[in-house]
Amino acid sequence: MSDKESKNEEKKPIVIKNATDLQRLKLEKLMKNPEKPVILPDPPKQKSLAAPPDFVRNVMGSSAGAGSGEFHVYRHLRRKEYARQKFIQEKSEKEKLDDEYHRKIEENRKAAEERTAKKRSRRLKKKKNARAKVKKPNSSQQQTTSSLSDSSSEDENNKTDENVNKVTN
Repeated sequence: MSDKESKNEEKKPIVIKNATDLQRLKLEKLMKNPEKPVILPDPPKQKSLAAPPDFVRNVMGSSAGAGSGEFHVYRHLRRKEYARQKFIQEKSEKEKLDDEYHRKIEENRKAAEERTAKKRSRRLKKKKNARAKVKKPNSSQQQTTSSLSDSSSEDENNKTDENVNKVTN
C-alpha cells in the first residue's frame, strides 16, 4: 500500500505559481540524472550586413524605358542599401552610447577614488591628532623646555639678522 501511495503522490500535477517554482522544477529535472550533459546554447551572433558592391553592373532606375521587370530589381537594391545605412547608423549610435557609458563609469570611479582619498587623509589626520593629544600630558615638561629653546634660537636668529644689516649698511 505504501508503494501505491507514493505513486499517487508523484502523479499529482505540479502547479507552478511563480518563477521560483519553475526554477525549482527545472533544477529537480536536471538533478534526476546528474551524469547527463547539459547543453548550453551559444550566445546570439552579431548581425552584420554585406559590404556595398564596388562595381554595379546593372545600373538602372525607376525612369521610363527601364522595363517593367527592372523596377523590382531597382527596388530590391534600394531597400538593401537603406537597410545597410540604417544598420550603420544604429551601430554608430550603439558605439556612442557604449563610449558614453564607459566614460561615465570612469568618472564615477575617479570621483569615488577622490572622496576615498580625502576621507583617508582626514582619518589619518584625526588619528595623528589623537596620538599627539595622548602624548601631550606625558611630555608637557619637554614641550615647555623645547618652546624656551625655540624662543632662544629665534633671538639668536634675530641678532644675526641685525648684524648682517649693520654690515651691509
